[in-house]
Amino acid sequence: MLNFGFHKHPTLSIVASLSAVLMFASANSQAQTAPTNTMTHPTYKNEKAIIFETMGGEKTDAYEGFINVPENRSNKMSRTIAVKYVRFPATGDKNGSPIIYLSGGPGGSGISTAKYPNFRFPLFMAMREFGDVIALDQRGTGISNDTPSCNSSQVLPLNEKLNEQQVSKYYRTAATECLAFWKNEGVDVLGYTTQESVSDIEDLRTHFEAEKITLWGISYGSHLALAAIKTLQNKIDKVVIASAEGLNQTVKLPFATDAYFSRLQQAINTQPEAAKQYPDIAALMHRVHKKLDDNPLPIKVALKDASSLAILFQKTHLQIIASAMIADPQRGVTQLLAIYKSLDQGQDQLIKKMLARGYLNNKPISFNVMAFAMDIASGITDERLIMVNEQAKTSLLGTALNFPMPQLNNVVAGLDLGDDFRAFPVSNVPTLLLTGTLDGRTYINSQNEATQGLSNLSQVTIINGGHNVFMVSPEVTSVIKSFLKEEEIKVTEITIDLPSFALPK
Repeated sequence: MLNFGFHKHPTLSIVASLSAVLMFASANSQAQTAPTNTMTHPTYKNEKAIIFETMGGEKTDAYEGFINVPENRSNKMSRTIAVKYVRFPATGDKNGSPIIYLSGGPGGSGISTAKYPNFRFPLFMAMREFGDVIALDQRGTGISNDTPSCNSSQVLPLNEKLNEQQVSKYYRTAATECLAFWKNEGVDVLGYTTQESVSDIEDLRTHFEAEKITLWGISYGSHLALAAIKTLQNKIDKVVIASAEGLNQTVKLPFATDAYFSRLQQAINTQPEAAKQYPDIAALMHRVHKKLDDNPLPIKVALKDASSLAILFQKTHLQIIASAMIADPQRGVTQLLAIYKSLDQGQDQLIKKMLARGYLNNKPISFNVMAFAMDIASGITDERLIMVNEQAKTSLLGTALNFPMPQLNNVVAGLDLGDDFRAFPVSNVPTLLLTGTLDGRTYINSQNEATQGLSNLSQVTIINGGHNVFMVSPEVTSVIKSFLKEEEIKVTEITIDLPSFALPK
């Protein structure tokens, strides 16, 4: 993890560590290994047959393959990199277009996602009814990653009070060091953009000898899908996305996060005991933040290796922890509320227990090139940046949800894709959008804005759903299957249960 421990990307942040603890515990559906008749399916160049096995021991026939692509198509001297995938052959009688899974992050591995038996593997298997399903490791991720991570010389002190300007300076200096490191290693950072990944998708379409492809993505994967719609829409059959991140939404608006907490309060108010314990979570959070801002909390954390770490726990630390825990109400929110309440009461046991997992450390600031570059490339318009900075002054989490963007905005010369890239797509490609009402990362109004130019859009709202909605109810799978069958989507809402937000008595 990073010295400061914070970034939205799986390879760079506390988000990854919390996700590992929280995200795979609950699932409604048991994976069923689909029968595969590989004799009726073609193989493609650079493929080999494998037995794909999940972490839970389920096995199914599959193919492992790759395509070779330029690292940077704008550079005639670019080196060649391999973009790798696992292909699950179609099981239906009528094979449709290949379905390419686009992971979130950026930095997530599609192949690793498919290996979690109670997370999305059942959906990978269910979608084979409609065509080959491709678990893609995007350039620079998973087994497609051949770039070294960079450890800078910059170390953020954990026992000194730091403001955002100081933190930004550390990170920008670290970024500059890492750019020089990657250049020396022969890595072209300018090749790690969403637009280059769109070109990879087109090369995959050609590789699979398909007239059209279907895209299936979540979070940053939806961002990539929306960019592909703009460039490749005549070559896209259908799109299934959840938790949409628009092309100018890499940096979320702080007031949109505040609106999320208002919706969370409404959910809390449906539970009498929770409502009694948390009558005003916004006031609670502001109160705790002010306390930590005025008097940071000295904490000595016992680590797993029997050593200890002295931390001056500050408002910024808590804001980043909160940002990592609000994605799904069924996972981290109850714990987060308890942390705020305990700190408000002058108790530090819960936050010590959280920090003991190693979320803050005194290691150098480090980066993975793909996760580092993709968000900087997608960037932010000047107008939106002004809004973000102004809203951050009074909002609950400030710019924590996006760290280290916009702090690293334009730190790499020539990487930003520009405002034309950030314009929303206009298309009639059939698209299914799944939106959770309690998504703490990509918000309802933001998702509506991101998809406003899609004239053939079917949207299903998951009441009480969070950021990860694909497997929260069997009804979600049914809706996706109906969409892929080109049936009319008559369901507009799916309701799932809330967790108990109350502290146990």
